[in-house]
Amino acid sequence: MLLNFITKCMGNYSMKIIIFFFLSTFLLQAQERLTVVKDSSGLSENAIRKKAEAADKKVKRILDIQDVIAATDSKGKVDLAKLEAKWEKLSPTPKKYDWVQTKSGEWFRGNIKALYDDRLEFDSKEIGLYTFKLADVAQIKSYHLMRVNIENLASIKGILRLKGEKLTIIQGENKYDFAKKQIVSFARDANAERNLWSGKASIGLDMRSGNSDQQDFTANLKLQRRSSESHLALSYLGRVSSKEKVEISNDHRFNEKYDIFLSRNFFWTPLFSELYIDKFKNIDAQITAGVGVGYTLLDTSKTRWSFSGGPAFVYTRHATVDTATQKTAFSPALEASTQYKYKINTMTKLTYDYKLTYTTREAGVYKHHMVLVLQNSLLSWLDFDISGIWDYVKSPTAASDGAIPLQNDFQMIMGFGVAF
Repeated sequence: MLLNFITKCMGNYSMKIIIFFFLSTFLLQAQERLTVVKDSSGLSENAIRKKAEAADKKVKRILDIQDVIAATDSKGKVDLAKLEAKWEKLSPTPKKYDWVQTKSGEWFRGNIKALYDDRLEFDSKEIGLYTFKLADVAQIKSYHLMRVNIENLASIKGILRLKGEKLTIIQGENKYDFAKKQIVSFARDANAERNLWSGKASIGLDMRSGNSDQQDFTANLKLQRRSSESHLALSYLGRVSSKEKVEISNDHRFNEKYDIFLSRNFFWTPLFSELYIDKFKNIDAQITAGVGVGYTLLDTSKTRWSFSGGPAFVYTRHATVDTATQKTAFSPALEASTQYKYKINTMTKLTYDYKLTYTTREAGVYKHHMVLVLQNSLLSWLDFDISGIWDYVKSPTAASDGAIPLQNDFQMIMGFGVAF
């Protein structure tokens, strides 16, 4: 019934544009409620860093005096062992690098890339690209300017200091204090665009010869750009196979999803899109585009579960069709997706992605794309991944020779992934 209503409303092209414009404008107004706190002091980045260093030294001097007094006995003798134990707790001063301390007391030097979903992504020469749980972080001292998104309040740029449950942002002549739980996200605010990007590339290659010759090549590429206010995800999944020099599979899937944070749990998607090509399913090109909203239902140190979805359009161009079927079709659709992540242990992580699209007969009526990945960390930058993929189309379109593609398509991929 809902699909019929949408189809009726979208009977002409102008109505489609109006609906998309209305949804985008409404959600954009919700996002604009987040105040951007600008620095009007005119201070340079180095000047702001000096203010942060002065504040750090002031605290350190106070601690030093208190520690000496505490380590001094009634006769005026200083217990060096006690004083040394206190000094070990003092934090370093950021010089060219950011510093992160875990609750176990260890300090790490490197560059903060971003905090998203309570996960702090940190790049260090010693440990490589590593992700800390925010719950395990005791202190953060940034050298670089950070853009911090405070839930339902403001977006603020400045030098970041986090200690325990207190967050301080030093901006020009001002300092802003917030609770740790108010942080939605933050990312480095720098001119170098590359600092906002990260990714992972996985390749699988299987070549057999002898009684039968077969080659299977798979590729999976993921790129993401994370700022304090938004998250852009780009991905590619492709497969090309041949047996006895005859091609037996050739499919490619490009996905894009752009999310803007409204709060810690709510986000909206001004655009999600997909380009899908599979000549053996009689799909020369299928383009899906839409807008949506999402909600993070569960977010703990080990588990994250989110849902999103919204209205969309599907353009399909078939490779070949019979005389009674149109080669191209433009259809309204409803799309829903979910993502579930579970950290089994420090080395192994399970990820489940499921996307469902309900549309018209010309585009297959109902289709889903499901990916289950078991990720095994070998090094900080190298993973061994095992992926299971299930694609389903309720009503595939027959080719010109009358052949109807199968509804189900299963795939298993094993390969190495390199994070960057």
